[in-house]
Amino acid sequence: MEAWLYSSIQWLLDTLALPSVGLSAIFTVALISATLLPLGSEPAVFGYLQIAEGMFWPAVLVATLGNTIGGTISYGMGYGAVKAVDRYREKHPYQPRTQTTGRWHDYVSWWLHRLGPSALLFSWLPIVGDPLCSVAGWLKLPLLPSIIYMAIGKFLRYVTMTSALLWFFPGKI
Repeated sequence: MEAWLYSSIQWLLDTLALPSVGLSAIFTVALISATLLPLGSEPAVFGYLQIAEGMFWPAVLVATLGNTIGGTISYGMGYGAVKAVDRYREKHPYQPRTQTTGRWHDYVSWWLHRLGPSALLFSWLPIVGDPLCSVAGWLKLPLLPSIIYMAIGKFLRYVTMTSALLWFFPGKI
């Protein structure tokens, strides 16, 4: 069993090896990391740029595209979840005895409704960014402006993070 698991992991790493796959590996890693899975895509972009130095803008744009599509998937999951909850509540009415909202819930709801889709400029943040995309779907914020703000935030993150990594670690691996 361990040998099979080891060979499967090795096959996956060989398949996603950056020199042979390149930008499609960056796209895949960025897409997966934008969902609620804890994965960072900046090391993949940085590793690729250590191999292909002249591909800064294509790598950043492909990573932004993959991460934005992943954020849109999270938005869709939030939108689908609120529809499922609404359907469930229609069939199973429930009257809570106490109010379940709290001070933080009210503050965050007020903040997100006040900012609207522009709140998704913060979708690049490490801990709250991916759930923020899901919450935007839950709140049924307008889709197209949400995607645009998501893309801007994620693009600025990739430019900043990748530039900083290349500045701090300029040499080849």
